[in-house]
Amino acid sequence: MSLHADAVAVLSAWDAPTPEEEALRAEFLEHLRSYDDAMLRECVPGHLTATTAVLSHDGSQVLLTLHPKAKMWLPMGGHCEISDMLLTEVALREAWEESGISGLELLPGPLAVDKHVVWCHPPHSWHLDVEYAAVAPPGAEAVISEESLDLRWFPVDGIPEPSDEATRRLAARGQAKLRSGSRALG
Repeated sequence: MSLHADAVAVLSAWDAPTPEEEALRAEFLEHLRSYDDAMLRECVPGHLTATTAVLSHDGSQVLLTLHPKAKMWLPMGGHCEISDMLLTEVALREAWEESGISGLELLPGPLAVDKHVVWCHPPHSWHLDVEYAAVAPPGAEAVISEESLDLRWFPVDGIPEPSDEATRRLAARGQAKLRSGSRALG
């Protein structure tokens, strides 16, 4: 199976929790039908990306990066690579690369979808973001990468400004999923 096929399967099976996200889910699937390269940065109108909210082992905190381009506190995330075969692999790879934390445990997902403007192709294009959450092992220490201005733990219910509603929503959904007893994907 290819990453493109995996994304179609994941989004086709996902039950969007809101009407707005259902509309985005349908839009993402149409984008996948329209573009063979929809998973790659090279897709000019927009491309699918994966984001992961990294939660502390008890779910009380979320690790956020101060994104150098957006100048906002955001979860870990980024582009798919040609070698990726599964969206879950992209989500975990991006979380590990940007947090430096080994042993992250991905929660069943996706938990949300989001669409936002980016500057991959001037004057702009879209990130069609498929969002997950992962749990860090107890005592995990984050390491700032070159992709971040800063990296900090914040209470899930105390995410600072500047941030966005998508970040707050993803962190809260991840916390709820963890506390409901849902654990890693097989």
